[in-house]
Amino acid sequence: MKEESVYTEFDVAPVVNAAGTKTRIGGSRIRTEALEGMNRAAEDFVRLSDLQAAASDRIAEVTGAEAGYVTNGAAGGLVLAAAAAIAGDDPGAMSRLPDTESRPDEIIMPRTHRTAYDHALRTAGATIVDIGANDRHLDTGSRNTEPWEYADAISEDTAAIGHIYKSYNGPPLSTVCDIAHEHDLPVIVDAAAEVPPVDNLSWFTEQGADLVAFSGGKAIRGPQTAGILAGREDLITSVARQHLDMHAADEVWEPPQRLLKADELDGVFKQGIGRPLKVGKEELVGMLRALNAFIEEDQEALLAEWWERSEYVAETLGDLAGLSTDIDDSARSVAPTVGVTVDESAAGQSAADLVYALRQEDPRVFVGGDGVSAGTFSINPMCLTDEETDYLLDRIEAHLTEEA
Repeated sequence: MKEESVYTEFDVAPVVNAAGTKTRIGGSRIRTEALEGMNRAAEDFVRLSDLQAAASDRIAEVTGAEAGYVTNGAAGGLVLAAAAAIAGDDPGAMSRLPDTESRPDEIIMPRTHRTAYDHALRTAGATIVDIGANDRHLDTGSRNTEPWEYADAISEDTAAIGHIYKSYNGPPLSTVCDIAHEHDLPVIVDAAAEVPPVDNLSWFTEQGADLVAFSGGKAIRGPQTAGILAGREDLITSVARQHLDMHAADEVWEPPQRLLKADELDGVFKQGIGRPLKVGKEELVGMLRALNAFIEEDQEALLAEWWERSEYVAETLGDLAGLSTDIDDSARSVAPTVGVTVDESAAGQSAADLVYALRQEDPRVFVGGDGVSAGTFSINPMCLTDEETDYLLDRIEAHLTEEA
């Protein structure tokens, strides 16, 4: 482990990240290409609307969508997506959000797609309409949500259909998009953590999704505060109109036509609901640099590295008393992840005890703790170096030895 961290200057313990690209512990390691671009961007000025227009062209090229936009993370992208679906090209509606009186504002979502992140949709004024149930977990073979339930829920108050992508959850996305488009409704997809593979950048558009939000600070390894939104040109135009700072005298206002379609407007737009979701010139450049590097990266080599690290971790921990391991490479994870089961009687402590103790160290050691109530934790290789991996294994063994 390196001896010094910038965080120690502020008396804050750094973290060894074995939990994956979690925002609460800093996301991922930003790429050197992105950092270099951000440093250069900080030295000069640029009209952000021009830079967003260039970003739109690049995101469209990469994703196969009609247009794109750099947002402040995937959640920020969802706020803007909902705002675009509700307000469309109506400047009056834009100025009144999140007040949606007299406009369709409902976004239909299966109950099993509901997460705390759909708060982003509601921030723009959307009302979530639940459909479906938890039937898949009854082991009857039925699905949580059937296609007809989407169509049945659509009404004159519907603005969009929301979709939290997981390949194992619900009807195929293409089916959902077909139903939505039959009623002239857009589909908004939260695909924050759905890359790699690189092909997923275009897969959602190919299925018919109208707006897709990706995190920029996870596997793409751009700025933690950046993301991308890819989708229909008219919706991206609405996003830009509700996000950009356009305070200017009417006589000298001349925004980029290909992004904002300024010739369709009667005057200068006011600050929209997206204005608090600022994206700076540094984040914009860093996001584009990271996106380019991500596309060019040898994904097979990276996956092989993750597998090698996971197998090493699984084998090492599996030899310790009280622990058993397996590797999950299912659709639930973009990387092979080590699952660790703790036999409390043999280990002398519970999974929760061990995970909690690791987080109290300096540096803190974070493993995935979602399963501690069931006696398990997980180790994700994506953000670990070889040195950190050895340190992690050493600390786990030390805690087990202390309790033995």
